[in-house]
Amino acid sequence: MCPRAIQYLHLKEYLNTSHVLICRNYMGNVDISEIDNFMPIMMKREEDADLSPVVIHGSTHYLWIKHSNLYLVAITKRNTNAALVYSFLYKLVEVFIEYFKSLEEESIRDNFVTVYELMEEVMDFGFPQTTDSKILLE
Repeated sequence: MCPRAIQYLHLKEYLNTSHVLICRNYMGNVDISEIDNFMPIMMKREEDADLSPVVIHGSTHYLWIKHSNLYLVAITKRNTNAALVYSFLYKLVEVFIEYFKSLEEESIRDNFVTVYELMEEVMDFGFPQTTDSKILLE
């Protein structure tokens, strides 16, 4: 099984707040508001020096990476292949950098439609598809 939703959060470090820039719920079985639990948990864990790559809150699993000031978060409620999810998230960062030259809040906002279309192309019903940017550019 793969992630049910992918969300991009912009972290405003000076305010210790975040907001969702774009999200895609691939299966529809994860409540989009689940992401609201992620940052408070991360802030608490950061204070306790207890950061881990997988965050569990109730029955929800957050698999995340941080790139610049963005968190890319995959959310699932099932037993998921974590290696596949992390491989996918890092490849997604590479694809966006190849498309937009950088991955930050402005590049997502300026290219919102393209980002959403890429999110549609690279994953289908929760399963990774093509992440080769040369094929995606066609």
